[in-house]
Amino acid sequence: MSYDFDTYYWQDGKIRLRLRRPSDSEQNYLMQFDSLGISLVGEEMPLPPVKPVIKPDSEQEQPNNTAPEFIIETLSGEYVGGLHFNFINERHGTFSIGMILLKQYRNKGYGKAAMRILFEYAFNERRLHKFTGFCLDDNIASAKMMESLGCVREGTIRDVIFLGGKYHSQYIFGITEEEYNKNRK
Repeated sequence: MSYDFDTYYWQDGKIRLRLRRPSDSEQNYLMQFDSLGISLVGEEMPLPPVKPVIKPDSEQEQPNNTAPEFIIETLSGEYVGGLHFNFINERHGTFSIGMILLKQYRNKGYGKAAMRILFEYAFNERRLHKFTGFCLDDNIASAKMMESLGCVREGTIRDVIFLGGKYHSQYIFGITEEEYNKNRK
């Protein structure tokens, strides 16, 4: 089957976002072996992964339309990683995003492109007001990406995460809907 993506909302000139499919289970499983990548976004070292049971499409969980999870892929269909809302608070209009990319796709603009698409959706379709993002002090690439998206470093939570035998600080970034729309023009 061939698709015409010329006017597809969930893509830009670099990547496409789509909902998770059963066939993504193998890639998601393999991504769990990237301990360094997982440690830069997680708060603990995960236990060894368990091989997933791939269910037929009819038995898959239905997507959470209030806080959807996405697969990031290149325009040619290569699996790049995953992106999801960590939380959405409709009352306050706040949200956070979690993302992890396969090692070979990091520092190439794929994460930034995916974040832009999700910001556009959150601020201009969902009418959310403020994004708050966090990254560990060792995750310099994430900090630079957030700043390049117009996020402001709002603070530091010192020595809050114990990982790899030492305490790490966590940086807090934020951007409002007004700031986002001003920056995108």
